[in-house]
Amino acid sequence: MQYILIALLATLALTSSAWAETMKNWFNDPFIQVRNAVPDCPLPLGPLVSEEEARKESHWRTERGTSCWLAGQCSKPNSYLYDAPIAHAVQAHFSNDPAFARSSLWLTFQRRFVWVEGCSADPAINAAALEAFIRVETDVERVIVNVRMPGQGKAPYPLAHP
Repeated sequence: MQYILIALLATLALTSSAWAETMKNWFNDPFIQVRNAVPDCPLPLGPLVSEEEARKESHWRTERGTSCWLAGQCSKPNSYLYDAPIAHAVQAHFSNDPAFARSSLWLTFQRRFVWVEGCSADPAINAAALEAFIRVETDVERVIVNVRMPGQGKAPYPLAHP
């Protein structure tokens, strides 16, 4: 009986340490909130990953980051070098324009891609409008919109606190 209890405790310790693994923005990808009008909108996971996931992604990020430059599609040697300036420009655009005021929106910037995640209380808001608004910044390669509209259930994006 004592051995069973020890084995059970050891299993619980291993399981709880895996669940308690720190999620972190290991690559310092810009992650910003640009609207905050929907109070019950769940916080997206954004660029948070575990240390193990970060290790797995590091090679892929290096390859993807430099392939843009090698293909002649970027003037900078790594597509991730665009992210901070794009984030600053897009954030300024949101600050200077009242569009999407009835929304809670977070933006993640990775390799010239912008993920828009959040909720909107305005049923007239759509993915095409959000994409067009963000694409004003010329260095944006792609915009991915995952926004929950009124009446929809579960958030269409991974959550920071499930």
